[in-house]
Amino acid sequence: MRAHSFAWTRRTVLTSAFAAAASTSTFAHGAGEHNGGPGRPPEKSLDTTPSDPLAGRFGGPFTLTDHTGQTISDTAWRGSFMLIYFGYTRCQDVCPVDLSVMAQALDELGQSADAIQPIFITVDPAHDTSARLAEFIKNFHPRLIALTGTEPEIAKVARAYKVHRRKVITDAAQPESFIVDHGSLTYLMGRDGAFLTLIPHTTSPERMREIIKRYLGGA
Repeated sequence: MRAHSFAWTRRTVLTSAFAAAASTSTFAHGAGEHNGGPGRPPEKSLDTTPSDPLAGRFGGPFTLTDHTGQTISDTAWRGSFMLIYFGYTRCQDVCPVDLSVMAQALDELGQSADAIQPIFITVDPAHDTSARLAEFIKNFHPRLIALTGTEPEIAKVARAYKVHRRKVITDAAQPESFIVDHGSLTYLMGRDGAFLTLIPHTTSPERMREIIKRYLGGA
């Protein structure tokens, strides 16, 4: 794996996020004044669906290989929500915790969780084969799907989701045994594949459940 493939940094993500929030706020303010007309208050929207100022900044199409060895694209889950987490099987702390939180939140949603497809995308395709992923995800939610691919394929989806990932060599004598410093956000994507919101690391299962419920509607 080439080290320069891990180009995204937390600073890049945060800069994009704050820029998106600022530009969205400015646009919304201008639109409200126009709709209200001269001397009239802005019209209030009747749409109560939660909105995120970062919408459109995260996500994109991908075609990867699942833990059974089958090629699959994001379009396979149109009509369902996608709950996506990026990590790797050799991660010993953050990934197992976040995937366990995801599993518990889905369990707490009961039948409503059937509308959601949980997905784990590796940031370490050099080690995470389909077979390795299949063994790893047995520890978490039974419907969790794990995805891997070539380095260019993983680099592409990481860029689309603004995922920070950086190879860290801890032993110069064994460079192949690197660890991966990576982002730990969970992405909730809508039924049309569009970004809905980010769920940060350290979110409790109960809080994740409540965040997801806001978007499920009548699901």
